Amino acid sequence: MTGNPYLDISALDSSLRVRAFGMWQGWFATARGWQELSVWRTLHNLSPTDATITELQEMSIPQFLLEGSIVVSAVVTLLTNFSVLLCFTQSAELRSHVPGIFILNLSISNIILALINMPITFLGVASSAKPLRDQLCRAVSFAETFTTCNAMLSMAALSVDRWVAVVFPLRYSSKMRYRDALVIVAYSWLHSLTFSLTQLMMRWGAYSHTYASCTLHLDAEEASQRSAYATFTVLFYCSSFALCLFVLCFAYLKVLRVARSHCKRIDVITVQTLLLLVDIHPSVKERCLSQQRKRRQRAAKKICIFIGSFIICFSPYVITRLVELLPSVDIPRHWGIATKCLVYAKASSDPFVYCLLRHQYRKVLVSIIRRIVRKDQFFLSAHSTSSMWDITDENFPDRIT
Repeated sequence: MTGNPYLDISALDSSLRVRAFGMWQGWFATARGWQELSVWRTLHNLSPTDATITELQEMSIPQFLLEGSIVVSAVVTLLTNFSVLLCFTQSAELRSHVPGIFILNLSISNIILALINMPITFLGVASSAKPLRDQLCRAVSFAETFTTCNAMLSMAALSVDRWVAVVFPLRYSSKMRYRDALVIVAYSWLHSLTFSLTQLMMRWGAYSHTYASCTLHLDAEEASQRSAYATFTVLFYCSSFALCLFVLCFAYLKVLRVARSHCKRIDVITVQTLLLLVDIHPSVKERCLSQQRKRRQRAAKKICIFIGSFIICFSPYVITRLVELLPSVDIPRHWGIATKCLVYAKASSDPFVYCLLRHQYRKVLVSIIRRIVRKDQFFLSAHSTSSMWDITDENFPDRIT
């Protein structure tokens, strides 16, 4: 039973009419469908149960939540990543640091994702239809593949930089130079462009109803390329997600091991000092021991945030894309969009995870805000002074007379 929802089914008995209503209830879940629902029920004298109406009402709640999460992710991503770029433009110290190149590359990828892909996904979720033509949709999917892969490789580069800085502190300046960082960024771009250009040339970028976005997708008309598409998809996520996850785990676990060894040395010195100082006040001793415990947990918490945010935000989407390659698997639309929103949430959280919560960036941001506030105060004081002189000039002739 396909076609117009006002199809005449008056010749059918009541049981078949109820079955027909169940077939059309998905279509009536949209905002326009609610208006058509009452007319359709009036024409065919159907009274759906309260459970059916409740099901239709609940279907709009996940869609509203998904739309809201996409909007929030886009706004936060733009604000935070543009703040990072502003810090770089205002601070020569940040520009001189080697990790700043990786952070800059990561922020640019996140901004492109927020400006191009997030609005298209929002339109796809809101309209439940294809928002762009085929050519534009392929371009958007190209941008998504490039920015996602480039962002993952930038996170892996940051982990390698921290591993070198912690494990080889005396040789860091020779092992991780500005030129070396630029070579790593160039490789990241080349790696990302290789997969995104291959996807573009093979026409594997299209609108996916499951994810409500223009992404890596094989149309039904190109089913003959299914094996090649599956091989490309597996290779892409293995060389981006799996490779970066391995680098993150290897580098940060090495950093954690070195941090724990340093903490043990500091703890030994602290305990020996406390034993020698017999007359020390108990409150001071307790404060030293509490700082010792915090020192042990600080490195573990940071590393859990780095690795945990990567796994939580990317792994559901990647696993879903790999499971989707099985011909007998049908991914629910709400789940597919939810995994997409997690990827977008990673783009909005990266500035907080890697830079904005650090002292150097906070100091630059505070100085920028203070300069803006001072300018506003200067303009307000200048305006009030000019207003006072205007009033004085108006009253001056009265005083003369």
